[in-house]
Amino acid sequence: MDNQPDQFFIDSARRTISLERSAIDSLEGALNSEFAEACRHIVATVGRVVVTGMGKSGHIAGKIAATLASTGTPAFFVHPGEASHGDMGMITRQDCVIALSHSGNTQEVLTLLPLIKRLNIPLISITGNADSELGRASDAHLLASVESEACPLNLAPTSSTTAALVMGDALAIAVLEAKGFTAQEFAFSHPGGSLGKRLLLRVTDVMVHGDEVPCVAHTATLADALYEMTRKGLGMTTVASAEGALLGVFTDGDLRRAVEENSDLQTTPLAAVMTEGARTVTEDLLAAEAMSLMERHHISSLVVVDNASQIVGVVTLLALLRAGIS
Repeated sequence: MDNQPDQFFIDSARRTISLERSAIDSLEGALNSEFAEACRHIVATVGRVVVTGMGKSGHIAGKIAATLASTGTPAFFVHPGEASHGDMGMITRQDCVIALSHSGNTQEVLTLLPLIKRLNIPLISITGNADSELGRASDAHLLASVESEACPLNLAPTSSTTAALVMGDALAIAVLEAKGFTAQEFAFSHPGGSLGKRLLLRVTDVMVHGDEVPCVAHTATLADALYEMTRKGLGMTTVASAEGALLGVFTDGDLRRAVEENSDLQTTPLAAVMTEGARTVTEDLLAAEAMSLMERHHISSLVVVDNASQIVGVVTLLALLRAGIS
């Protein structure tokens, strides 16, 4: 076995992928009015969708529950064995149940049927056998049958679990679209992820403000601006009018040009070497939009102003990167 050539393993992997692809392709022919009915049951559920399954089907059931929960449908997984010993109390009369079993005759799942029927809640099943006890007992049955497992012994759940997973994904996405679930809502379910940060984080969350904002008066000299830039460490300073309105900025680039022109630090008025005006944003702008603005204009900072053009902060490219915006 240790002497098998690379091609042996590659050919085995290709066979597995081919068999599982065939299992997925066959699902399209299994989509019918029962699939639509299953979607309607889920959309109409006031409580939560409870997903259950035993063994490998249980692992797939957990993934389906997680997908539903992250796409706007409150859902959780219940182990059928634990449900028979107390966890059935987690299921209410406002819920809906999705049960997975490839054979459709898994005893631990079948044990729950009388309890589900007593609650009078919808039962959706995903099995490989429409004529199974679970399939017949369901309000909507989704067929995810396969000709054979990818396992050469036709024993280990492989193609069948892939088919069940894809059917669950199809169910979740159809419900998502029916509900009009938005990217903003998705972000609220994923606040720690990169998408959540892109959709939820705003300029006010990452900008410097108050005394941290580099700012000098329009009457300042080049030396005054250099001192402020060094003290605040942002590689730039804003230039404000006596009323605090933004007049312009002085950046590292402006400083290099001033040095190349041999400008005297102590006597050169800042107004002569600063950049008049500046790219500005408001506090409520999405941080991702601020990042996009910087990239388009090849700049590393934006001045944050209020409706009266008063300087309220500065947001930098470095701050956005540190916050996970990319």
